[in-house]
Amino acid sequence: MRRAKLSVVFAALAASLVVLLGGCSSAPVDVTAGWSPSKIYAGAKDEVAAGAYDKAIVLFEKLEGRAAGTPLAQQAQLDKAYAHYKSGEQAQALATIERFLKLHPASPALDYALYLKGIVNFNDDLGLFSNIAQQDLSERDQKAAKESFESFKDLVTRFPQSRYSPDASQRMAYIVNSLADYEVHVARYYFARGAYVAALNRAQVAVVNHPNTPSVEEALMILIKSYDALGMVQLRDDARRVLAKNFPQSPYLTGGVKAKTDPWWKVW
Repeated sequence: MRRAKLSVVFAALAASLVVLLGGCSSAPVDVTAGWSPSKIYAGAKDEVAAGAYDKAIVLFEKLEGRAAGTPLAQQAQLDKAYAHYKSGEQAQALATIERFLKLHPASPALDYALYLKGIVNFNDDLGLFSNIAQQDLSERDQKAAKESFESFKDLVTRFPQSRYSPDASQRMAYIVNSLADYEVHVARYYFARGAYVAALNRAQVAVVNHPNTPSVEEALMILIKSYDALGMVQLRDDARRVLAKNFPQSPYLTGGVKAKTDPWWKVW
């Protein structure tokens, strides 16, 4: 009887051991365990090239740990941020870039980090539905555009000779134009609904804050029409004189309508 009980106990222990061993054998195997940092980096870049950004991110994270304190680890951080960006994970991309900027303020790749930060925010509000609706940047929230502008501005100010500065400067110009367009877009919205004071306020922002942008022409027209609707004749005539002086060929002076140009994003 005692021997039978012992047999049952041993059988239970054996079964437990089999389960434990089975669990160990099913544990994931790290295929990169014997890889050099260079091989991991090459593998990650291959995944990026193939569009497998999730796999690339895992490899870049492994590389950060194994090559910690080296330039290759710094590069892995930036490449991981880029992979996050390409996979549509803007928040993760920005968090990774901010961490890089904090940990490596003197890095030779600092100009690229600032450029990448600007790029992530530049495209932050562009998506499938925006393209379907043919909305441009001026018709959406401007927070990301302003943050993008600041990153590009920091880049061209601190690193004027950087290979990324020319493109950053062009993007800054588009952002400034889009900010002015945004004010005019909102002013147009208010004017169409008879909210003439609100339309005046937004049109004035475009004229005062962005005086050298193409949108100022329409902003002045909105000022003229809003003042006219409010019976403010003197201010209406003043705005008309400003329009005539700065845009003597403007169709708005003869009651015409200016053709709308292509959205800024079609340029890229």
